[in-house]
Amino acid sequence: MTRLAVFISFSGEGGVERMVLNLVEGFAARGLQVDLLAIRADSAHLGHLPEGVRLIDLGVRHSGLAVFPLMRYLRRHRPQAMLVAKDRAIRAAVLARALARVPVRIVGRLGTNLSAALEDRAGVSRWLRVAPMRWFYPAVDKVICVSDGVREDTARLTGLPAAQLGVIRNPVVTPRLAEMAAESVDHPWLADRSVPLVLAAGRLTEQKDFPTLVRAFAVLRRARPARLVILGDGRQRKTLEALAVELGVADAIALPGFTPNPYAWMAKADLFVLSSAWEGSPNVLTEALALGVPSVATDCPSGPREVLAGGRFGALVPVGDAAGLGQAMIDTLAAPLPAEVLKSAVAEYSREASASAYLAALGLDAEAGDNAPREADAGHGEL
Repeated sequence: MTRLAVFISFSGEGGVERMVLNLVEGFAARGLQVDLLAIRADSAHLGHLPEGVRLIDLGVRHSGLAVFPLMRYLRRHRPQAMLVAKDRAIRAAVLARALARVPVRIVGRLGTNLSAALEDRAGVSRWLRVAPMRWFYPAVDKVICVSDGVREDTARLTGLPAAQLGVIRNPVVTPRLAEMAAESVDHPWLADRSVPLVLAAGRLTEQKDFPTLVRAFAVLRRARPARLVILGDGRQRKTLEALAVELGVADAIALPGFTPNPYAWMAKADLFVLSSAWEGSPNVLTEALALGVPSVATDCPSGPREVLAGGRFGALVPVGDAAGLGQAMIDTLAAPLPAEVLKSAVAEYSREASASAYLAALGLDAEAGDNAPREADAGHGEL
């Protein structure tokens, strides 16, 4: 039976972890034997693995320490291919394969625009992030990027030839998305539909640029009644709360913190807003469209322009433009696109389409259909 290894560091509650698990579910549904090789295997994400996926804890807390456990795994289990998510994990996988001397095909997955993320770094700090990519990535069989923008950025940074780079859309649209969206949420603002609810979600960090959203919301509030909910936790909470007070909109903004089910909120929102300074391919924006929620976004690198088809399925605003974002929110609430139009915009982001494309990149598309679903190998494994 075809064995596929999936290697990832579960560093938090982020979108990378969720997308990789969506792929794992898609692989398992096709009967592949999937070994999930995890760093930080205590993540909450790992409590809901699909039947037939074997979790292998590498016993380390950082990708750099995973080289030797990964080498031992490769020598013992000899998978046909290995999908690796995140930059440092890709480097560890390349080293482990060289030490193990096992002919496993390695496909790396990159999910962010690194140039934008490193914009504030210079000199040695920037070199230490970029140089290892130029050293290690030529040994990767294929590097998959989540958007055209990430692919172009990766090509500039690494010098990889076009044939070694590919783009596969994230597996955002799953049966679980609709199921979770249908769940109830206990909040008084959701019971009162007379005032439009604007939703945003993400870590409260510089990347998401929620201060611009709060300022844009103040512009919206001067034009009409509205309420804003920002789901997520992070170090900018106090800054956002103080800004809301300063702008006189604190009574109309809620910061409920992290929720394991943002989709129940999302499905009940009148508008979704992405205010990020940079992304890779913004899953929350894709999820909002999949649920038929009108959306606006900043035209940041990379992803929103691709998801919204250049503005066809939602307004695009320059990064940091609070006035422009506020006006886009006003206009969209006044004339929202139909839900079915929005849902059709993200059809290529389905789990099935994404899993098929990854299997082709891994060289396993022919084998996938020949494997019967299995039950015996489910659970936890050993190196």
